[in-house]
Amino acid sequence: QLQLVESGGGLVQPGGSLRLSCAVSGFRLDYYTIGWFRQAPGGEREGVSCISITDGTTYYSDSVKGRYTISRDNAKDTVYLQVNNLKPEDTAVYFCAARGLTPPQSLCRGRVEYWGQGTQVTVSS
Repeated sequence: QLQLVESGGGLVQPGGSLRLSCAVSGFRLDYYTIGWFRQAPGGEREGVSCISITDGTTYYSDSVKGRYTISRDNAKDTVYLQVNNLKPEDTAVYFCAARGLTPPQSLCRGRVEYWGQGTQVTVSS
């Protein structure tokens, strides 16, 4: 059973930070690309950052470049998204996504095989 389980969301003030985690199980992480999408209320699901587990190449959307950092810990089968300098417009449900052996940009553009259940991030004072 392939599973992606997100954690780390919460309520944070503008300018604050969070670290989101995506724990993967049921498949060899080495052969996959893992990414993060977000969906604000009434909005479309947007790919914000993706990483190739094979070679570590990354992709970031323009809206988060410079504020978000994606990383992976192969030993823990976990992908992280460090989100800094949060803004109210970052408020969304953040989803983990995966696809086998695809460029990070391709995954972030929507070529997703597997989804997690999501974790809520709310940025508000």
